Amino acid sequence: MSQKLEKKVDIFQKCYSFKKPSEFKEMGLYPYFKEFMGVETENSPYVIMDGKKVLMFGSNNYLGLTVDPRVKESAIEAIRKYGTGNSGSRMLNGTLDIHIALENELAEFVEKEATLIFSTGFMTNGSLSSIIIRKEYGILDKNVHASIVNGTYSSFGEIKRFRHNNMEDLEAILSKLEEEPKIVVVDGVFSMEGDIAPVDKLAELCKKYNSRLYVDEAHGLGVLGEKGVGASEYHNALDKVDIIMGTFSKSFASTGGFIASTRDVVEYVKHNSMPFIYSASMPAPSVAAARKALEIIKKEPERKDNLLKISDLIRKELKRANFEVYDGITPIIPVVIEDEVILCKFFIDLLEKENIYTNPIFMPAAENNMIRISCMAIHNEDHAAKLVDSMVKLGKKYKLI
Repeated sequence: MSQKLEKKVDIFQKCYSFKKPSEFKEMGLYPYFKEFMGVETENSPYVIMDGKKVLMFGSNNYLGLTVDPRVKESAIEAIRKYGTGNSGSRMLNGTLDIHIALENELAEFVEKEATLIFSTGFMTNGSLSSIIIRKEYGILDKNVHASIVNGTYSSFGEIKRFRHNNMEDLEAILSKLEEEPKIVVVDGVFSMEGDIAPVDKLAELCKKYNSRLYVDEAHGLGVLGEKGVGASEYHNALDKVDIIMGTFSKSFASTGGFIASTRDVVEYVKHNSMPFIYSASMPAPSVAAARKALEIIKKEPERKDNLLKISDLIRKELKRANFEVYDGITPIIPVVIEDEVILCKFFIDLLEKENIYTNPIFMPAAENNMIRISCMAIHNEDHAAKLVDSMVKLGKKYKLI
């Protein structure tokens, strides 16, 4: 037997060689998996970490509804009526009357014929694996969320990518596939950059080249548009988007997701999407929380207004201090810190010395290493000033400004 055949390779070798997390832990610079011990009080932007009160600027709880007593009480009441879980898929024994109620309410909210709810947002974008089949094309913005990449590349179709928000690059791809069945897939608000897809221009190109359009509104729902439907409404193109996707883990104070489209499209996905068919259904307390959040979003538009006001204030003040800040209007505010060791030190200092939590983001999750600030509607100007003052202090310490 040859020497080559005798050599045994362990499939776990890549695991044994993966040392970067342990190296950063040894240096005291590991920034992930921080433990939270609850919130300070209802309607508060403070959380408890290691027994300390920490100002949260790293949560996608954009409207602050996860700490709203009305949302919490709705979830508690649902547990009393339905229990803690459904123990089965929607197709078999897991459909509750409140699932149907939420789907009907969402359809009205996003102005589509029908919706279908999933147990997680990641699973929701997994439905793309059934929408794109053999000899069909998915055309993705380069910066779409990982769940979209996973969902489309799990399909049997062909996947192409275009440069971020670059309509000329997209048109070059579409023009070569004019006669082919295809769908363009984008984030409405891009989760790392915080910028907005030009949904109106996307819709025009899709119409010109006979393509469908799928917009992931996970970070736009509750935030953009007069009603809070997202980037599609913000660009007055809601009726031109073929599939609206949304999640409940941001503005909707819960977990789960949905797609909204024509009744025929929803019925097809309902009977063909493996993530939907083969997963347990969304638990009743999560459904009830999302329903109450939707009710509040419709009744209290001032939450969205305050969120955008605070976000604009922080973005302007950080730019004035000479930080490198991405342009935008959304509550996602990326501040570039290229050196990953300095980024970790900046984050650790911000958390441990200033009692402020943000998100450290490293390439390739984004195009730059960055501190990713996430604002909430329950932040006020004092909270914003605390964040900016602390960041300026650390920016000077690390010679970033």
